[in-house]
Amino acid sequence: MSQFWIYFQIGLKHVLDINAYDHVLFLIALTVPYLFKDWKRIFLLVSLFTIGHTLALILSVYGIIAIKVNIVEFLIPITILVTALYHLFTAGKTSKNDGINLVFFITLFFGIIHGLGFSNYFKTILGGSATSKLLPLGEFALGIEAAQLVVVFVVLVISYIVQTVFRFSKRDWALVMSAFIIGVVIPMIIESPIWNR
Repeated sequence: MSQFWIYFQIGLKHVLDINAYDHVLFLIALTVPYLFKDWKRIFLLVSLFTIGHTLALILSVYGIIAIKVNIVEFLIPITILVTALYHLFTAGKTSKNDGINLVFFITLFFGIIHGLGFSNYFKTILGGSATSKLLPLGEFALGIEAAQLVVVFVVLVISYIVQTVFRFSKRDWALVMSAFIIGVVIPMIIESPIWNR
């Protein structure tokens, strides 16, 4: 049980680390156009992101895939930018139906990119002597999922307050938050080490 708690906590801290806010920024960008009544869709999106994240860790830990850190560190803010831009341009449109669409596949793919960003650190945590790597990966994934649901819940609460108390329309809220996220993420892209070749 203590091993479960160790990897679960690592997953929690990975998402909620204030110094590595890119994960939270992506979750905000992903959640911003939704309300509490959309909880099934949000849960599915967040779970797909976790599945992608975990898949990337599995592929990396078992040596199936390896990507340069600079490239991944560049792609992570790009995923945030693309998500925010998508919601900026689709704010207020009613095309967000309940069916599986491109957003689900993109979210899964973006989860893979974010997972690759954490893979080197996770490999050092596991160490070379770990006989079973899947169990710690599962425990870590549960920690990530729990932390992501906390972030999403907080975003939905803030969204509810802004839209009911301050009378922001759903469209205006999505526009303002998407623009804010774009403003935060562009400097991350500009300052990426990929440009220092």
